[in-house]
Amino acid sequence: MLRSFLVLGLSLTLNCGYVACQSPEQTQAEKPLAVQLQLLSDQLDLPTAFAVPGDGSGRLFVTEQVGRIRIIDQNKLVAQPFLDLTKVVIKNNGYDERGLLGLAFHPQYVKNGKFYVYYSARSQGGGNHKSVIQEFTVSGNKNAADPQSGKLVLEFNEPESNHNGGDLKFGPDGFLYIAVGDGGGANDRHGEHGNGQNMNTLLGKILRIDVNTAPYAIPADNPFKAQAGARPEIYAYGLRNPWRISFDKSNGKLFAGDVGQNQYEEVDLITKGGNYGWRVREGYHPFNEKDPDPKNYIDPITEYPHSEGISITGGFVYRGKAISALQGKYIFADWSGPIWYLTESKGKTWPRGVVQPRSRPANWQVYSFGEDEQGELYVLGVNTENNRGFLYKFQP
Repeated sequence: MLRSFLVLGLSLTLNCGYVACQSPEQTQAEKPLAVQLQLLSDQLDLPTAFAVPGDGSGRLFVTEQVGRIRIIDQNKLVAQPFLDLTKVVIKNNGYDERGLLGLAFHPQYVKNGKFYVYYSARSQGGGNHKSVIQEFTVSGNKNAADPQSGKLVLEFNEPESNHNGGDLKFGPDGFLYIAVGDGGGANDRHGEHGNGQNMNTLLGKILRIDVNTAPYAIPADNPFKAQAGARPEIYAYGLRNPWRISFDKSNGKLFAGDVGQNQYEEVDLITKGGNYGWRVREGYHPFNEKDPDPKNYIDPITEYPHSEGISITGGFVYRGKAISALQGKYIFADWSGPIWYLTESKGKTWPRGVVQPRSRPANWQVYSFGEDEQGELYVLGVNTENNRGFLYKFQP
């Protein structure tokens, strides 16, 4: 999710998010856009991900890093967790990037009751821990999953505790997309050229699998399915720590916020078979020039330097109806607090502007965003003044 050297007070020193700061490669900043925030809950424990079941109920589901899935129904937090995985999820007290990190409901959830989680668990085969993607089914009570229904979909060892990625999203094609970090540690030092460029590992990649065949199948058009020495699950590669991915409801474009190393954070437009450069490049810039230069690498659509933030939080293209000024704009943030938007451009980079949220905590950390069935947006994070996890809804 973030970096192991981050501390709570650091967010107080980063003020560029609220003015027209620009990185060297950034195009002219757009005008600031103001939004209101409606508080739905401030009783969450380190909220990491958001999903909706697509059943028309209006319920909102939020993962807590410690291992619980919570429900917000009619703007109220339901007391009983939808699912409690705290006995199997690894999450130490204090700073820890491991935990329950991702949640996605099957596109046919109304019929089959299936949903998927991504979490960190103890490893028996080496490494710091393992990342687990598991399928569960709802019980006869719509607000409670069947805890005995868990079926393993995929698991893999993680050499370090950080850079786990962890997001899950179903694409317009019905396949499950999985964002996986490079395995952690600074500079991606695992293997001769790091994990990001190593096609024989799932680390540092976005995966695409078909969960309609147990435990999963490889889609026929996955780009590396027939390539010797490559994992067939790989959809895109060369990523460091993709913290939140999303599909544009309107056109199906896939976005990723990829956390940088020393200087730059980036937003990538993910395409099938794309190489996003890590660890040879960071943002638009060379990073490790001793490695072979990747062929046909894809630059981000925006980057920002660490004078403006320290760890990107990917978001969504707004397709709701409540806030016309945000229509079609990609909303994202930095963990330290600033929220921005991008306007689609035919050029190399997309112009960036500031989102000015009103009624927000004076000091907050932005962990994630969410999108409901109507395309309205939500922001999740922690109020550092009281350490309470929150869920806000964007309002005009």
